[in-house]
Amino acid sequence: MKIILAGARLIDPTKKIDAQMDILLEEGKIAKINSALLKSTKSKDAGKVKVIELTGMIVTPGLIDMHTHLREPGFEYKETVASGCAAAVAGGFTSIACMPNTSPVNDNRSITEFIRRKALEADLANVYPIGAISVNSEGKQLTEFWDLKEAGVVGLSDDGNPVMDAALMRRALEYAYSLGLPVISHCEDKNLSGDGLINEGYYSTILGLNGIPSIAEEAMVARDIIIAEFTNTRVHIAHVSTAGSVRLIRDAKKRGLKITAETAPHYFTLTDEALQGYDTNLKVNPPLRSPQDVTAIKDGLTDGTIDVIACDHAPHGRTDKELEFEYAQNGISGLETSLGLSLNLIREKILSWPELIAKMSANPARILNLPKGALSEGSDADITVIDPHLKWTVDIKAFCSRGKNSPFSRRAMQGKAVMTIVGGEIKYAAPSLKL
Repeated sequence: MKIILAGARLIDPTKKIDAQMDILLEEGKIAKINSALLKSTKSKDAGKVKVIELTGMIVTPGLIDMHTHLREPGFEYKETVASGCAAAVAGGFTSIACMPNTSPVNDNRSITEFIRRKALEADLANVYPIGAISVNSEGKQLTEFWDLKEAGVVGLSDDGNPVMDAALMRRALEYAYSLGLPVISHCEDKNLSGDGLINEGYYSTILGLNGIPSIAEEAMVARDIIIAEFTNTRVHIAHVSTAGSVRLIRDAKKRGLKITAETAPHYFTLTDEALQGYDTNLKVNPPLRSPQDVTAIKDGLTDGTIDVIACDHAPHGRTDKELEFEYAQNGISGLETSLGLSLNLIREKILSWPELIAKMSANPARILNLPKGALSEGSDADITVIDPHLKWTVDIKAFCSRGKNSPFSRRAMQGKAVMTIVGGEIKYAAPSLKL
């Protein structure tokens, strides 16, 4: 059946559209977009079209999260491809790119094909695997990039494990660039971070926890920028958390280097002050930083230094988090809170609506070379519908994700994805939306 999304404010930064528009969906594609579509269709196709009235809502290209951990294969008790996709569409994401730190690591064709097959079986969000840079993500030997690309990976990363060998990173950037694949760098100098647990500073001192200095991230950001400049290749910096990293990336972009970067909602929402209760749900890598770093992250989002907001969805089981702080795993289950937290940037006048949607849809699509992130006639009908006024409270028990590890439990939010359409099919509709 044909579907018309009627009366919503349509925002598509790629087309510079911000206006009330109707959208006709047909056979999984966007058939038409114009302001008088509903009126003209009523006279010709009455009874053949399902009309969904969305007055007061915002319609955007389907949101894309380019930094998600789906855990399967190997850690299905934390998350499966199916449960992760359910969390994605509940959070408004039509597409996700999943990191390779599964068990076994996604460093070969068979694992990539397994993940893609599981995603097809789930039939919810689009899933784009990220392959490992090195065999078993050990940083010693490059994987077969061409074979991984042919199997379906859209990028390469050893996320969770920095590539400490600079020569290996150089070869990775050159090889990946020849194939048109982005390298996503987890920037951490392990010699500097050592056995640190939280940001090195006042709170690590008073809490008696080993600190991770900001230079552990910044030294690797600087190294990878230098390598990318020398090889004339591109690199994407993951989960930026410090003022120094923002400064280095801003300078690299001013010099015309092929550098892109992302941050996560918790890095512009929380500071290390929140760790005073030793809540392991706040334990992440890189760690929560200082107020000065949060300000710099927001400035980087405003001026375009940071291209993408990606939630770094890292679901864990209770046995991974309900431990002494030292032994708890890093990570936040973030797909279902990412949009709600990011909408605060609009209320704070850090970003406009088009700028936010670009960072959560168009820019990830561009960096990963995905045929997504825009609403064009003839394109896939991947659409997110947002109610910007809906007030709700985070309930981790209601998460679709198996990971309930969120520091935002019981947090009041305003703004939520109320409908997620993938390939013209409604994959998620909030109870508040009367269909």
